[in-house]
Amino acid sequence: MAKPKVEKIHQGDCVAGMKKLDDGCVDLVFADPPFNIGYDYDEYDDKRDGDSYLGWSKEWMTEVHRVLKGDGTFWLAIGDEYAAELKVLATRELGFTCRSWVIWYYTFGVNCKYKFSRSHAHLFHFVKDAKNFTFNVDDIRVPSARQLVYADARANSKGRLPDDMWILRPQDLPEGFESDGDVWYFPRVAGTFKERAGFHGCQMPEQLLGRIVKSSSNEGELVLDPFSGSASTLVVAKKLKRSWIGFELSKDYSTRGSKRLEDVQPGHPLDGAENPLASAPNTANGKVRVDGRRVRKQRPKETSNQLFD
Repeated sequence: MAKPKVEKIHQGDCVAGMKKLDDGCVDLVFADPPFNIGYDYDEYDDKRDGDSYLGWSKEWMTEVHRVLKGDGTFWLAIGDEYAAELKVLATRELGFTCRSWVIWYYTFGVNCKYKFSRSHAHLFHFVKDAKNFTFNVDDIRVPSARQLVYADARANSKGRLPDDMWILRPQDLPEGFESDGDVWYFPRVAGTFKERAGFHGCQMPEQLLGRIVKSSSNEGELVLDPFSGSASTLVVAKKLKRSWIGFELSKDYSTRGSKRLEDVQPGHPLDGAENPLASAPNTANGKVRVDGRRVRKQRPKETSNQLFD
């Protein structure tokens, strides 16, 4: 049985593909599987009954556990509908330890008619060995409140670790959220964004994936995405000088994702803004009232060039 090659998206079922990999050969797995909410995929039925979906989830997650190294890490992105069930499955049945339950908050969420509009997803940080795993603290530090708010000379110049809810642009949040609150915020990849691949409706932001890849793997190590989709995980892994391998059921997505990977090289910068203050001007400076109306002030040209080229 031929082993799947690295540095390649393999078109086909991820369970069958992972079964061809050796035990303990992967350092990091990031999986953003179908949420079973009726999304219109070209090669996958996203309207399974609950038992079928959970049975399939156990099947592919079992292979993830097998192919991970003893100190390997598994990140899972999932929606509300099955977050609790998949966390229990991963920890109680498959033996993973959950290090963090991160909430990814984003703007331009799904508009709902009879419930609060959805603007978040769950990111589970699992490890295979609770005492032996990669977590690169200094690669993912963010400015602390002492640095951002108080300009305190006693602040650690390296910053602090992100909280378990990620905010990138605090000025976009509703009034009441603090800039150093425990939210991971990255805007969804909208149609006007530079990094938009254009062929997949559920594309993850490169900066969000970058935080995961940098924290949970090292240069030269192998990153696996069982649901390659738009290939963003693999693009980020390649840019950050990791080895990579992906599986994708859709022939169209596989072809387009492979083409996208050809256009990037190791060392290329990640798309999107990483620093919370640098991503946009402060709200107070970015918007003013003119005759009772809120209007946006012109962004300085040099700032715009630095941040959005």
